[in-house]
Amino acid sequence: MTTPIPDSITTPGKVETRLGTLNFVDGFPDEATSEKIYDNLDFMRGVDAFLNAMPGASVEALRVGLASQGADNNQTVLIFEDLMDSHSLFLTGNTESIYNLMWLDTKAGPLVIETPPNILGMIDTHWFEYVGDVGNAGPDHGKGGKYLLLPPGYQGEIPDGYFVLRSPTYGNLFFWRGFLENGSTKTAVDNTRKFAKVYPLSDVANPPPMKFINVSGREFNTIHSNDFHFYEEVNSLVQSEPNEAYHPEVLGQLASIGIEKGKPFSPDERMKKILTEAVAVGNATARTITFNTRMKEAYYYPDSAWFTGFIGGSYEFLQQPGVRYLDARVLFHYYATGITPAMAIKRVGIGSQYAVATTDSRKKPLDGSKTYKIHLPPNIPAKSFWSFVVYDNQTRSMLQTDQRYPSIGSDKKDLVVNADSSVDVWFGPKALVGHEANWVQTVPGKGWNVLLRLYGPLEPWFDKSWKPGEFEPAK
Repeated sequence: MTTPIPDSITTPGKVETRLGTLNFVDGFPDEATSEKIYDNLDFMRGVDAFLNAMPGASVEALRVGLASQGADNNQTVLIFEDLMDSHSLFLTGNTESIYNLMWLDTKAGPLVIETPPNILGMIDTHWFEYVGDVGNAGPDHGKGGKYLLLPPGYQGEIPDGYFVLRSPTYGNLFFWRGFLENGSTKTAVDNTRKFAKVYPLSDVANPPPMKFINVSGREFNTIHSNDFHFYEEVNSLVQSEPNEAYHPEVLGQLASIGIEKGKPFSPDERMKKILTEAVAVGNATARTITFNTRMKEAYYYPDSAWFTGFIGGSYEFLQQPGVRYLDARVLFHYYATGITPAMAIKRVGIGSQYAVATTDSRKKPLDGSKTYKIHLPPNIPAKSFWSFVVYDNQTRSMLQTDQRYPSIGSDKKDLVVNADSSVDVWFGPKALVGHEANWVQTVPGKGWNVLLRLYGPLEPWFDKSWKPGEFEPAK
């Protein structure tokens, strides 16, 4: 009763791999091989957990950071009344709009949200998935509106008069941006203080008072860890949210390394050692994907340093329907925050568009000890305004220099604009004589990157008939 057996379905007695020699006795792994395989399996799951659970870790770090400043309830707004500067650690924050941040918790029931006029705002889940837009890109069209945020699985009555949002998580990140008017934050700040309200639907007849905390200039961290604590951040999220809120495969990866709802996360010495190495490799992977990406479709133009954070124009990071572009998701969430279609799709004159550069015209990492010049051609395609903000490669937060705001843009009153409406900007440790007004400081010994923001992007941006210059090392 024997038949020929194809070699392709059998396993040799010895197999040489990157793990070393694996030994089998007629297909059965010996003890040393089993140990290697299980160590490697746990390591791979740890790396995958870092890459795939990063969105949730990012929001959890934001939650903790906001709570450290008093925003741990539904009635407190953290507002950057004097703009955000480099003291606060936020992934790619900007210096030109008035940030307002809240943490929303629906465990006690639905929340009513009243929004100010003329804002760009969004609500994202605890896992950093999109719930809805408010403001200029939302259904109130920037006039201010009433929204109703429902908790997971809500089956109760839904009253009329609200824009209804449903979230699969109890915890939600809510943030919005107001805009400068004639260089002043006053109108946006006043609108937030007057119109922004959040209260339980059950208290609609007598809403509790709001509290506003000005956090401009404060030192606090909102960025997830890149060491073992990362897994503890993810565990906190898993314990606080329903399993149905996220993808079973990712929750399965987490469970395989000991992060499972309703159970303590207490890895033994062996597992903690493996996870400590896994998070180091996961972090290195995310940094490589972000700063030295091999995704050709990420780049806006051939032979250019400028690339997008929303590769393929999908806020869900889909290569095609039903297919997740994993590296694209890693790049965005390691570098930035805020998930909304408004930042990913073409909306001429509405919302915002972004371009990232991490290298110069010679494909070399941007170096804080060198001076660079960049040329923005005439008719910069931004209906509202444009800006550059410089970020520290380590923190992906604003670069800390002698300048409070490591940025420059069309709102800068003394910006020198060329006769043809083009603009030249210099980046370096010291301003070149005669170019002080168009200079952003960098720091010797620090790597940096930059975001070009276009608010109210115009058609020449989308059809690529307008193209920003490259970072040219000054001679």
